[in-house]
Parts: sequence; C-alpha cells; structure tokens
Amino acid sequence: MKIKKYLIITLILSVIMPVVIIYKNNYSPAYAAGGTSSEILIERDSLRVLSKFNEKEKRGIASTTKILTALCVIKNSDLKKVVEISDEMVGIEGSSVYLLKGEKYTVEQLLFGLMLRSGNDAATALAISTSGSVSAFVKLMNDTARSLNALDSNFANPHGLDDDKHYSTAYDLAIITASAMKDPTFKTIVDSEYYSFEKIGTGEKVVWTNKNKLLKKDESFNGVKTGFTKKCGRCLVAAKEEGGMQLISVVLNVGPMFERCEDLLDQGFKDYSLYKILDSSSEYARLKTGKTVKSELCVSVRDDVYYPLTVSEYNGLDYKFVPNSVDFKKDKICGSVGKIDVYLQNRLIYSAESFIMPINLP
Repeated sequence: MKIKKYLIITLILSVIMPVVIIYKNNYSPAYAAGGTSSEILIERDSLRVLSKFNEKEKRGIASTTKILTALCVIKNSDLKKVVEISDEMVGIEGSSVYLLKGEKYTVEQLLFGLMLRSGNDAATALAISTSGSVSAFVKLMNDTARSLNALDSNFANPHGLDDDKHYSTAYDLAIITASAMKDPTFKTIVDSEYYSFEKIGTGEKVVWTNKNKLLKKDESFNGVKTGFTKKCGRCLVAAKEEGGMQLISVVLNVGPMFERCEDLLDQGFKDYSLYKILDSSSEYARLKTGKTVKSELCVSVRDDVYYPLTVSEYNGLDYKFVPNSVDFKKDKICGSVGKIDVYLQNRLIYSAESFIMPINLP
C-alpha cells in the first residue's frame, strides 16, 4: 500500500515540477494571467522593439498613466509655480500624498509626490494648475499622446483610476516613456529614491520615498513608475541604462512585475549593444562632378547614428545610397544629395539624409 502511495505521489510530482521550473526560469505573462497580460522592451532613442507580448492590446494601465501626466506638466508649466490646494484637489480616491485645502506646494514638489508616491491628489492638483481644469488637461494628454504616435490610447483622467474610456497599450506606454526619459527633469524625478522638502509657510519637513524598488538594486536602474488597481492588475514601467544604452520595459497585469521587468531589461542588455551604424566621418558613396577623379565628392552623413543590435546583426548590415537628382553644372549644392539607407536582413531600419564633402585626393 505504501509503495502504491509513493508511486502516485512521484507521478504527480513528475507532472507538476517541470511546470514550476518553467515558470521560474522562463516566465511569460500568459502563464500568470491566462493570456491577459502585456509586455514590451524597447530602446529609448531608436524605439526598436527588442521583446514583446500582446504589446498592442488595449487595456487599463493604472498609475503608469502618471508618466504622461508628468510629461505634460513639465512641458507646459513652470516648475517653480506655487499651487494653492483647493477643494477639488483633495480627497481623491486611491493612493495619496494627503494634500489639505489651503496648503501650498510648488509644481516641482507635486511632481515628486506624483511620481514617487503616486498621489492621485497630486495628479489632480497638477492637472488643474496646468490647464485650468481636469477636462482641459485630459485633452492635453490625448493631444500629446497622438503627437508621439501613441495612437491606440485614450486618457480620461490624469491619475489612472479605472474608467472604461481610459486605456493604452504596452507599446504606446513605452514610446510615451521613451519621450519622457529624454527630458532631464523627468529623468531626475523618476530616478530619485526619495525626495525631501519643507512645506511652504509652515516649514514642516516632508520625505517621500519611491515605490519603485528596482531603484535600490543598482544605479543602472533609473525609473520609472508603478501602478495597480484590481481591474488593471499590477503594472510597471521600468528603465535601465548601461553603456550609453537606455532600455525601457513595460509589463501590464503581471503579478511579479518587478521581477519580470528586471528579467526583460537584463536579457536586453545581454543580447543587444548600441552600435554606431552611421559614421559622420565615413564615406558611403561618391558623386562625380566632372570627368576627372579629382572632381569627385564624398557622400556622408551629418551626425553619427547609433542603433541597438546583436553582434550578428551588426555584422550583417547593408547600406544603399539613394541619390537625389542633382545637376552639378547648374545647381549650387548646399543641402542633401540623397539618402543613406541601412538594411538589416533586407529590412530598412534607418534612413538618413546624405551630404557632400570634398575628398583630398593626390
């Protein structure tokens, strides 16, 4: 009887254990949430997608909404402006920095409360201060999202509380974050483990700590925002910078959100590096302006261009010069003479305007 019982237990464990191991080492959001999660990993400057799963699925994004809120405020408000807290700015549902009517804060202070403590009251105060009303600010949010080509999103509030008309995608949220992470003020705020200040008028000391625990892992983690509601699940946008390359990961409705974002970022840096794919000091083609070799002009680019690639991808790049129609006898060449197209496995990944520069030939 004992042997039979042992065999049954062994059989059960032989089925269960491989599943546990797969979940631990090769986690996919589909395992945790029945295929209802989303994730993406991108490089900030090129917006190249390095990893993805359900990245275009529209869904609630909870307080990661505040990334766009902060970006809109920074671009459209004076950070030193003093905001007096009114009735409509207090008592907002959910996470809070506990603003009180009559208190005064600078926009900068409220931004730290928004991004470190996820204050829904701070979001409302910033929206009203920036645009005069929440509804006007929401219009600014949607206009800004569209200008960044985040076209599968709609924002109904500045804080991310549940609303059927409030949604985005992992992809849209990633490109919004990429734009925000290019702003030094935004980057400084979301990279701060804590923020301390004295309240205006009272001198009361306040210290806010960041809810993003990845910042404590090491200095290469540098943002950006947590989020949670029962409907949206656990959401996180995280960022890490190494060797001049900034990667951004987004996970939506993923239980182990910190662990998954960290895994995505670490794998990204393991597989990809930032390579110079166009060099402003290199020659990519020659244009003849006459019959002699000395009449040739070198075609190059104005600026160096970097792009995230694996080693094998970098070694397999192809280049093509596409010239403009130029008559050297009649035209004075001051601008672009064509394009330098960069191809990866027969797919165009970058195109840059090309220009001429004299070649010192013997």
